[in-house]
Amino acid sequence: MTVDAKVTLRDVARLAGVHAATASRALNAETRSLVRSETAARVEDAARVLGYRPDHLARSLKTRRSSSVGVVVPDLTNPLFPPIVRGIEDYLTPKGYVALLGNTDNDDDRERRVIEGMRDRYIDGLVVATARRHNPLLVEASRNGLPIVLVNRVVDDHLLPSVSVDDPLGARQAVAHLVGLGHRHIAHIAGPQEISTGYGRYRGYLGGMEAAGIAVGPRDVVFAETFSEAEGYRCARKLIGRRQAPTAIVAGNDMIALGVLRALADAGRSCPDDVSLVGFNDMPFMDRITPPLTTVRLPHYDVGAAAAQLLLERLADPGVPVKILYLPPELVVRSSATPPRPGA
Repeated sequence: MTVDAKVTLRDVARLAGVHAATASRALNAETRSLVRSETAARVEDAARVLGYRPDHLARSLKTRRSSSVGVVVPDLTNPLFPPIVRGIEDYLTPKGYVALLGNTDNDDDRERRVIEGMRDRYIDGLVVATARRHNPLLVEASRNGLPIVLVNRVVDDHLLPSVSVDDPLGARQAVAHLVGLGHRHIAHIAGPQEISTGYGRYRGYLGGMEAAGIAVGPRDVVFAETFSEAEGYRCARKLIGRRQAPTAIVAGNDMIALGVLRALADAGRSCPDDVSLVGFNDMPFMDRITPPLTTVRLPHYDVGAAAAQLLLERLADPGVPVKILYLPPELVVRSSATPPRPGA
């Protein structure tokens, strides 16, 4: 049967032999459980026969609810984020929600425009992967009634619920692995310090070095401006160009690590023979580069799914206490880190 644009909910209810309110509950994922399964199946069959499609726009204008959730990421080209978004979508979809994706390119003005555009479309809440440690825009939006959950990042004052990974622990694991291999001159290319991931991994590096009894000098750490391959290359050139180059580098993330590998190759040095390297994130294909990258694995999918769960909890009960969840990282040992050369 061809789709009739004029088919209404009352038409579906009439064919199914139920009241329009019952049909409405049966076709809404949030209220389907209130209807007997046999009745719900009959309503769904009627809607399918008639080609009925709910008018979500009209519903959202009436209720100020759209069954949609905004998902804001800083960089769509970063392979870290697709598994996180997949976890969010897979959790939301069975609950009747649709995820609307927005990319900010790490630009504050664009972030504001993306969030404002989503709010104009009556999103029910936001899952945000762009937060800085101090983020007045998101805190203000939350105080104005927009449910927000952070993913992969946290804010210092813990005013917003979040799901991330224990970044300091992961960095300590990376340092301990290198120390166990015999390295003593271990440098760190740290991510941006205004972002919790960069700051947390830097703190973890310092903690790991302190636990190993190794002093960290001012020339042992270089701070990247972004989590990018280009910044990894720039920072690595500074480290390996020094008279006493490190025998190992802990990179702020895998993108930075890729830049380190390129810098080493351009300088005629090899990994791991001259410099061992540990990344962070375990992005897709890190096991297929040369050499396969030793890195700290994050449970990307689980982080996304847990963030979506927190958001739906807040939608169901706006007064629920703020939760800050840290999932455990895992060191994945591959071939990019080996014992230093004798005498290095």
